[in-house]
Amino acid sequence: MADTSTSLLERLRDNPDEDSWRQLVEIYTPLIRGWLRRQLQASADTDDLIQDVLTVVVRRIREFHREPRAGAFRRWLKTITINCLRDFWKSRRNKPRATGNSDFLEMLEQLSDPNSQLSRLWDQEHDKHVTHQLLELIKPRFEETTWKAFRRVALDGIPADQVASELGISVNSVFIAKSRVLSRLRQEGAGLLE
Repeated sequence: MADTSTSLLERLRDNPDEDSWRQLVEIYTPLIRGWLRRQLQASADTDDLIQDVLTVVVRRIREFHREPRAGAFRRWLKTITINCLRDFWKSRRNKPRATGNSDFLEMLEQLSDPNSQLSRLWDQEHDKHVTHQLLELIKPRFEETTWKAFRRVALDGIPADQVASELGISVNSVFIAKSRVLSRLRQEGAGLLE
């Protein structure tokens, strides 16, 4: 991971490097795969579509501009995914294995509607998945005690005084650990999660 204070998204847009692209692929491939597999039956098509989505992201990342509203990248990625799914459907609708039925088209319409239950589910799954992936990405940057304190308080919901006792550190150190990890998470995930 780059030692700069810029987010992954900023690195990809402003000064892309192989490591940043690898991180994006590692973060988003499982999420996109899960979504596509639920909508399509053939895994070969899923892998092709993942490549299509990520190819568009690579080609157009410099065009992406964060909006003041939360979730701009998530919406942008969802739009790319929807467009790739539409292209897939159009290219295969006259073939025997086509998935282009009314259920498929209805799913695309629901996914396009930001107020639909399916669209809200996409947003929730995106944020949960990306947060988990980013936490795994930043974990090596912290000492073991810092990470344990953060995990126990922020993720496990254990009271700070209990965590301090478990780890043999002060309650203040627990809060500092939590703050440091959350700060790095916000920094790395800027634009991806907000």
